[in-house]
Amino acid sequence: MKRQPTSLALTFTLALALAACGGDPEPAKEAAIKTEGDHAILSEPDKADFLKTASVEKDQGSTLRLPGRLVWNEDRTVRIVPQVGGRVQKITVEIGSNVKAGQMLAILSSPDFGQAQADARKAQAEQQLARQALERQRELHAAGIVADKDFQQTQAEAISAQAEAERASRRLAGLGGASDGSYTLRSPLAGVVVERNLNPGLEFRPEQGGDPLFVVTDPTSLWLQLDASEADLAALKAGEKISLLVKQYPNERFSGVIHHVGDFVDPTTRTIRVRGEVPNQDRRLKGGMFVTALIELPPTQALLVPVAAVFLVGEQRYVFVEEATGRYILRAVQAGPERNGRIEILAGVKEGEKVIIEGNLHLIKFFKTLPGQPKQPAK
Repeated sequence: MKRQPTSLALTFTLALALAACGGDPEPAKEAAIKTEGDHAILSEPDKADFLKTASVEKDQGSTLRLPGRLVWNEDRTVRIVPQVGGRVQKITVEIGSNVKAGQMLAILSSPDFGQAQADARKAQAEQQLARQALERQRELHAAGIVADKDFQQTQAEAISAQAEAERASRRLAGLGGASDGSYTLRSPLAGVVVERNLNPGLEFRPEQGGDPLFVVTDPTSLWLQLDASEADLAALKAGEKISLLVKQYPNERFSGVIHHVGDFVDPTTRTIRVRGEVPNQDRRLKGGMFVTALIELPPTQALLVPVAAVFLVGEQRYVFVEEATGRYILRAVQAGPERNGRIEILAGVKEGEKVIIEGNLHLIKFFKTLPGQPKQPAK
Protein backbone atom coordinates (compact mmCIF):
# COMPACT_ATOMS: atom_id res chain seq x y z
CA MET A 1 0.00 0.00 0.00
CA LYS A 2 1.49 3.39 -1.13
CA ARG A 3 1.81 6.11 1.59
CA GLN A 4 0.02 9.36 0.95
CA PRO A 5 2.04 12.54 1.52
CA THR A 6 1.10 14.48 4.60
CA SER A 7 -0.64 17.85 4.33
CA LEU A 8 2.57 19.61 5.49
CA ALA A 9 4.58 17.98 2.69
CA LEU A 10 1.95 18.98 0.11
CA THR A 11 2.00 22.59 1.29
CA PHE A 12 5.83 22.76 1.08
CA THR A 13 5.83 21.23 -2.43
CA LEU A 14 3.23 23.73 -3.63
CA ALA A 15 5.23 26.66 -2.22
CA LEU A 16 8.34 25.52 -4.09
CA ALA A 17 6.39 25.22 -7.31
CA LEU A 18 4.95 28.72 -7.01
CA ALA A 19 8.37 30.19 -6.23
CA ALA A 20 9.86 28.47 -9.31
CA CYS A 21 7.08 29.68 -11.59
CA GLY A 22 6.61 33.26 -10.34
CA GLY A 23 9.69 34.41 -8.43
CA ASP A 24 10.44 38.05 -7.75
CA PRO A 25 9.52 40.46 -10.54
CA GLU A 26 12.47 41.51 -12.65
CA PRO A 27 13.40 45.14 -11.91
CA ALA A 28 12.53 47.57 -14.65
CA LYS A 29 15.43 48.49 -16.87
CA GLU A 30 16.64 52.03 -16.46
CA ALA A 31 15.95 54.20 -19.46
CA ALA A 32 18.94 55.22 -21.56
CA ILE A 33 20.01 58.86 -21.04
CA LYS A 34 21.75 61.21 -23.45
CA THR A 35 22.82 64.83 -23.11
CA GLU A 36 22.48 67.73 -25.53
CA GLY A 37 24.18 70.85 -24.24
CA ASP A 38 22.62 71.52 -20.84
CA HIS A 39 19.75 69.06 -21.41
CA ALA A 40 19.37 65.49 -20.16
CA ILE A 41 16.99 63.46 -22.35
CA LEU A 42 15.53 60.02 -21.69
CA SER A 43 15.22 57.93 -24.82
CA GLU A 44 12.15 56.28 -23.28
CA PRO A 45 10.22 58.99 -21.40
CA ASP A 46 7.71 56.48 -20.04
CA LYS A 47 10.53 55.07 -17.89
CA ALA A 48 11.09 58.32 -15.95
CA ASP A 49 9.51 56.93 -12.78
CA PHE A 50 12.87 56.87 -11.02
CA LEU A 51 12.90 60.70 -11.13
CA LYS A 52 10.76 62.56 -8.56
CA THR A 53 9.88 66.24 -8.93
CA ALA A 54 8.51 69.09 -6.83
CA SER A 55 7.23 72.54 -7.77
CA VAL A 56 9.00 75.84 -7.18
CA GLU A 57 6.73 77.77 -4.81
CA LYS A 58 6.60 81.14 -3.15
CA ASP A 59 7.16 81.24 0.58
CA GLN A 60 3.74 80.83 2.20
CA GLY A 61 5.08 81.51 5.67
CA SER A 62 6.52 79.04 8.11
CA THR A 63 7.43 78.43 11.72
CA LEU A 64 10.99 78.92 12.88
CA ARG A 65 12.00 76.40 15.57
CA LEU A 66 14.95 77.20 17.82
CA PRO A 67 16.35 75.21 20.75
CA GLY A 68 16.56 77.07 24.03
CA ARG A 69 16.92 76.89 27.79
CA LEU A 70 15.16 78.63 30.68
CA VAL A 71 17.34 80.39 33.28
CA TRP A 72 16.77 82.72 36.20
CA ASN A 73 15.75 86.26 35.37
CA GLU A 74 18.93 88.12 36.34
CA ASP A 75 16.98 91.36 36.78
CA ARG A 76 15.12 89.61 39.62
CA THR A 77 17.93 87.48 41.02
CA VAL A 78 20.53 88.21 43.69
CA ARG A 79 23.55 86.14 44.69
CA ILE A 80 24.40 86.87 48.29
CA VAL A 81 28.06 86.91 49.34
CA PRO A 82 29.16 88.44 52.68
CA GLN A 83 31.54 91.38 52.53
CA VAL A 84 33.36 90.14 55.63
CA GLY A 85 34.60 86.79 56.81
CA GLY A 86 33.16 84.85 59.71
CA ARG A 87 31.70 81.62 61.05
CA VAL A 88 28.07 80.66 60.46
CA GLN A 89 26.13 80.79 63.71
CA LYS A 90 22.55 80.46 62.55
CA ILE A 91 20.58 79.79 59.33
CA THR A 92 16.98 80.98 59.25
CA VAL A 93 15.78 79.84 55.79
CA GLU A 94 15.80 76.70 53.65
CA ILE A 95 15.76 76.10 49.90
CA GLY A 96 12.27 76.94 48.67
CA SER A 97 11.58 79.45 51.42
CA ASN A 98 9.71 82.59 50.41
CA VAL A 99 11.50 85.67 51.73
CA LYS A 100 10.75 89.38 51.88
CA ALA A 101 13.13 92.20 51.07
CA GLY A 102 15.38 92.75 54.09
CA GLN A 103 14.53 89.41 55.71
CA MET A 104 17.27 87.67 57.70
CA LEU A 105 18.87 84.66 56.00
CA ALA A 106 21.76 83.78 58.34
CA ILE A 107 23.94 85.17 61.14
CA LEU A 108 27.76 85.06 61.11
CA SER A 109 30.12 85.64 64.02
CA SER A 110 32.57 88.00 62.33
CA PRO A 111 35.83 89.37 63.77
CA ASP A 112 36.11 91.40 60.57
CA PHE A 113 32.86 93.14 61.39
CA GLY A 114 34.06 93.76 64.94
CA GLN A 115 37.16 95.39 63.51
CA ALA A 116 34.98 97.55 61.26
CA GLN A 117 33.03 98.64 64.36
CA ALA A 118 36.25 99.52 66.17
CA ASP A 119 37.48 101.50 63.17
CA ALA A 120 34.22 103.43 63.06
CA ARG A 121 34.38 104.30 66.79
CA LYS A 122 38.02 105.35 66.51
CA ALA A 123 37.26 107.53 63.51
CA GLN A 124 34.40 109.21 65.37
CA ALA A 125 36.62 109.90 68.38
CA GLU A 126 39.35 111.38 66.20
CA GLN A 127 36.74 113.50 64.46
CA GLN A 128 35.58 114.86 67.82
CA LEU A 129 39.13 115.69 68.89
CA ALA A 130 39.86 117.36 65.56
CA ARG A 131 36.65 119.43 65.87
CA GLN A 132 37.62 120.60 69.39
CA ALA A 133 41.16 121.45 68.26
CA LEU A 134 39.76 123.46 65.37
CA GLU A 135 37.54 125.49 67.72
CA ARG A 136 40.51 126.35 69.95
CA GLN A 137 42.63 127.29 66.99
CA ARG A 138 39.85 129.48 65.62
CA GLU A 139 39.71 131.45 68.86
CA LEU A 140 43.48 131.81 69.02
CA HIS A 141 43.64 132.78 65.35
CA ALA A 142 41.01 135.44 65.90
CA ALA A 143 43.11 136.81 68.77
CA GLY A 144 46.20 136.93 66.56
CA ILE A 145 48.06 134.33 68.60
CA VAL A 146 48.11 131.52 65.98
CA ALA A 147 49.60 131.97 62.52
CA ASP A 148 47.45 131.48 59.42
CA LYS A 149 49.49 128.44 58.39
CA ASP A 150 48.89 126.62 61.66
CA PHE A 151 45.17 127.42 61.60
CA GLN A 152 44.84 126.11 58.02
CA GLN A 153 46.68 122.92 59.01
CA THR A 154 44.23 122.38 61.87
CA GLN A 155 41.31 122.94 59.46
CA ALA A 156 42.68 120.32 57.07
CA GLU A 157 43.10 117.78 59.86
CA ALA A 158 39.52 118.36 61.00
CA ILE A 159 38.18 117.86 57.47
CA SER A 160 40.25 114.68 57.07
CA ALA A 161 38.98 113.29 60.38
CA GLN A 162 35.39 114.04 59.41
CA ALA A 163 35.83 112.28 56.05
CA GLU A 164 37.34 109.20 57.70
CA ALA A 165 34.51 109.05 60.24
CA GLU A 166 31.91 109.26 57.47
CA ARG A 167 33.69 106.54 55.47
CA ALA A 168 33.86 104.18 58.45
CA SER A 169 30.21 104.84 59.34
CA ARG A 170 29.04 104.16 55.79
CA ARG A 171 31.03 100.92 55.63
CA LEU A 172 29.61 99.81 58.95
CA ALA A 173 26.07 100.61 57.83
CA GLY A 174 26.59 98.77 54.56
CA LEU A 175 27.77 95.63 56.33
CA GLY A 176 24.54 95.46 58.31
CA GLY A 177 25.96 93.95 61.49
CA ALA A 178 24.96 94.29 65.13
CA SER A 179 26.69 95.88 68.07
CA ASP A 180 27.82 92.52 69.48
CA GLY A 181 30.00 91.85 66.43
CA SER A 182 27.58 89.47 64.70
CA TYR A 183 26.96 89.95 61.00
CA THR A 184 23.49 89.40 59.54
CA LEU A 185 22.94 88.24 55.97
CA ARG A 186 19.71 89.70 54.56
CA SER A 187 17.90 89.33 51.25
CA PRO A 188 17.97 92.54 49.19
CA LEU A 189 14.78 91.56 47.36
CA ALA A 190 11.63 89.50 47.78
CA GLY A 191 11.61 86.07 46.18
CA VAL A 192 12.40 82.40 46.73
CA VAL A 193 15.62 80.87 48.06
CA VAL A 194 16.74 78.61 45.21
CA GLU A 195 20.30 77.91 46.42
CA ARG A 196 21.88 77.56 49.84
CA ASN A 197 25.60 76.83 49.99
CA LEU A 198 26.38 77.00 53.71
CA ASN A 199 25.97 74.91 56.85
CA PRO A 200 26.16 75.77 60.55
CA GLY A 201 29.78 76.26 61.64
CA LEU A 202 31.06 76.96 58.14
CA GLU A 203 34.05 79.33 58.10
CA PHE A 204 33.73 81.83 55.28
CA ARG A 205 36.40 84.13 53.84
CA PRO A 206 35.57 86.56 50.99
CA GLU A 207 38.95 86.02 49.34
CA GLN A 208 38.22 82.30 48.91
CA GLY A 209 35.69 82.96 46.13
CA GLY A 210 33.40 80.07 45.22
CA ASP A 211 29.63 79.88 45.11
CA PRO A 212 27.42 82.51 46.77
CA LEU A 213 26.02 81.52 50.14
CA PHE A 214 22.44 82.15 48.97
CA VAL A 215 20.69 82.72 45.66
CA VAL A 216 17.31 84.42 45.86
CA THR A 217 15.16 84.93 42.77
CA ASP A 218 11.64 85.75 41.69
CA PRO A 219 10.62 82.58 39.77
CA THR A 220 7.45 84.15 38.36
CA SER A 221 9.57 85.48 35.50
CA LEU A 222 12.26 83.49 33.67
CA TRP A 223 14.77 84.34 30.99
CA LEU A 224 14.89 82.34 27.77
CA GLN A 225 18.26 81.77 26.08
CA LEU A 226 18.23 80.79 22.39
CA ASP A 227 21.01 79.94 19.95
CA ALA A 228 20.02 81.14 16.49
CA SER A 229 21.86 80.73 13.20
CA GLU A 230 22.94 83.64 11.02
CA ALA A 231 20.21 82.71 8.52
CA ASP A 232 17.56 83.29 11.20
CA LEU A 233 18.77 86.75 12.13
CA ALA A 234 16.25 88.66 9.97
CA ALA A 235 13.34 86.94 11.77
CA LEU A 236 14.55 87.83 15.27
CA LYS A 237 13.71 91.27 16.61
CA ALA A 238 13.30 92.73 20.08
CA GLY A 239 9.63 92.72 20.99
CA GLU A 240 8.83 89.69 18.79
CA LYS A 241 6.36 87.30 20.44
CA ILE A 242 7.29 83.63 20.67
CA SER A 243 5.67 80.37 21.74
CA LEU A 244 7.40 77.65 23.72
CA LEU A 245 7.07 73.88 23.57
CA VAL A 246 8.14 72.07 26.73
CA LYS A 247 8.57 68.30 26.79
CA GLN A 248 7.14 68.07 30.30
CA TYR A 249 3.85 69.66 29.10
CA PRO A 250 3.33 68.14 25.62
CA ASN A 251 -0.18 69.52 25.02
CA GLU A 252 0.52 73.12 25.99
CA ARG A 253 2.24 76.19 24.62
CA PHE A 254 3.76 78.93 26.74
CA SER A 255 4.18 82.51 25.60
CA GLY A 256 7.19 84.79 25.75
CA VAL A 257 8.81 87.78 24.09
CA ILE A 258 12.27 88.50 22.70
CA HIS A 259 14.14 91.23 24.59
CA HIS A 260 17.63 91.19 23.08
CA VAL A 261 19.41 89.82 19.99
CA GLY A 262 23.15 89.49 20.45
CA ASP A 263 25.65 91.59 18.52
CA PHE A 264 28.26 88.83 18.32
CA VAL A 265 28.42 85.65 16.21
CA ASP A 266 30.18 82.76 17.92
CA PRO A 267 33.15 81.95 15.62
CA THR A 268 33.00 78.23 16.41
CA THR A 269 29.28 77.45 16.22
CA ARG A 270 28.29 80.43 14.01
CA THR A 271 25.31 81.07 16.27
CA ILE A 272 23.91 84.23 17.85
CA ARG A 273 22.70 84.39 21.45
CA VAL A 274 19.11 85.59 21.78
CA ARG A 275 17.47 86.42 25.12
CA GLY A 276 13.76 86.53 25.89
CA GLU A 277 11.48 86.63 28.90
CA VAL A 278 8.75 84.14 29.82
CA PRO A 279 6.01 84.85 32.42
CA ASN A 280 5.74 82.06 34.98
CA GLN A 281 3.07 83.11 37.46
CA ASP A 282 2.04 79.53 38.28
CA ARG A 283 5.73 78.49 38.59
CA ARG A 284 5.24 75.38 36.46
CA LEU A 285 8.30 76.21 34.39
CA LYS A 286 11.65 75.65 36.08
CA GLY A 287 15.06 77.19 35.66
CA GLY A 288 17.32 74.92 33.58
CA MET A 289 14.49 73.41 31.49
CA PHE A 290 15.17 72.80 27.79
CA VAL A 291 12.50 74.18 25.46
CA THR A 292 11.77 74.71 21.78
CA ALA A 293 10.90 78.24 20.73
CA LEU A 294 8.43 78.74 17.87
CA ILE A 295 8.44 81.98 15.88
CA GLU A 296 5.80 82.48 13.17
CA LEU A 297 7.28 83.82 9.94
CA PRO A 298 4.98 85.73 7.53
CA PRO A 299 4.74 84.92 3.78
CA THR A 300 7.36 86.49 1.51
CA GLN A 301 8.12 86.71 -2.21
CA ALA A 302 11.03 84.28 -1.88
CA LEU A 303 11.05 81.15 -4.10
CA LEU A 304 11.55 77.88 -2.25
CA VAL A 305 12.42 74.34 -3.30
CA PRO A 306 13.14 71.21 -1.27
CA VAL A 307 16.74 71.00 -0.14
CA ALA A 308 17.19 67.75 -2.09
CA ALA A 309 16.65 69.61 -5.38
CA VAL A 310 19.90 71.60 -5.04
CA PHE A 311 23.29 69.95 -5.39
CA LEU A 312 26.80 71.34 -5.35
CA VAL A 313 29.48 70.75 -7.98
CA GLY A 314 32.71 72.57 -7.19
CA GLU A 315 31.58 75.96 -5.92
CA GLN A 316 28.40 76.16 -8.03
CA ARG A 317 24.90 74.96 -7.08
CA TYR A 318 22.58 73.39 -9.66
CA VAL A 319 19.07 72.07 -10.13
CA PHE A 320 17.40 70.04 -12.88
CA VAL A 321 14.22 71.66 -14.23
CA GLU A 322 11.65 69.46 -16.01
CA GLU A 323 10.73 70.87 -19.45
CA ALA A 324 8.64 67.83 -20.39
CA THR A 325 8.40 64.23 -19.29
CA GLY A 326 11.80 62.72 -20.00
CA ARG A 327 13.43 66.08 -20.86
CA TYR A 328 15.33 68.06 -18.19
CA ILE A 329 17.51 71.15 -18.28
CA LEU A 330 20.45 71.72 -15.95
CA ARG A 331 20.53 75.21 -14.45
CA ALA A 332 23.02 76.99 -12.22
CA VAL A 333 21.24 78.72 -9.34
CA GLN A 334 21.97 81.10 -6.49
CA ALA A 335 20.82 79.62 -3.20
CA GLY A 336 19.87 81.49 -0.05
CA PRO A 337 19.23 80.32 3.51
CA GLU A 338 17.81 76.90 4.37
CA ARG A 339 14.93 76.38 6.78
CA ASN A 340 12.59 73.50 7.62
CA GLY A 341 13.84 71.27 4.79
CA ARG A 342 13.49 73.95 2.09
CA ILE A 343 16.00 76.34 0.58
CA GLU A 344 15.52 79.77 -0.93
CA ILE A 345 16.49 80.21 -4.59
CA LEU A 346 17.60 83.76 -5.37
CA ALA A 347 18.10 83.25 -9.12
CA GLY A 348 17.84 80.45 -11.70
CA VAL A 349 14.23 79.22 -11.45
CA LYS A 350 10.68 80.58 -11.78
CA GLU A 351 7.56 80.00 -9.75
CA GLY A 352 5.62 76.94 -10.91
CA GLU A 353 8.55 75.15 -12.57
CA LYS A 354 9.23 71.59 -11.51
CA VAL A 355 12.63 70.55 -10.22
CA ILE A 356 13.98 67.05 -9.68
CA ILE A 357 14.33 66.12 -6.01
CA GLU A 358 15.21 62.43 -6.46
CA GLY A 359 17.48 61.06 -9.15
CA ASN A 360 19.24 64.33 -10.00
CA LEU A 361 22.61 63.01 -8.90
CA HIS A 362 22.18 60.13 -11.35
CA LEU A 363 21.53 62.51 -14.27
CA ILE A 364 24.53 64.70 -13.52
CA LYS A 365 26.87 61.76 -14.16
CA PHE A 366 26.12 61.96 -17.91
CA PHE A 367 27.43 65.54 -18.28
CA LYS A 368 31.04 66.09 -19.29
CA THR A 369 30.88 69.88 -18.81
CA LEU A 370 28.57 71.96 -16.65
CA PRO A 371 27.34 75.57 -16.93
CA GLY A 372 29.64 77.83 -14.96
CA GLN A 373 32.38 75.19 -14.72
CA PRO A 374 35.69 75.25 -16.62
CA LYS A 375 35.97 72.72 -19.43
CA GLN A 376 38.18 69.71 -18.89
CA PRO A 377 41.23 69.57 -21.22
CA ALA A 378 41.13 66.90 -23.89
CA LYS A 379 43.17 63.80 -23.15
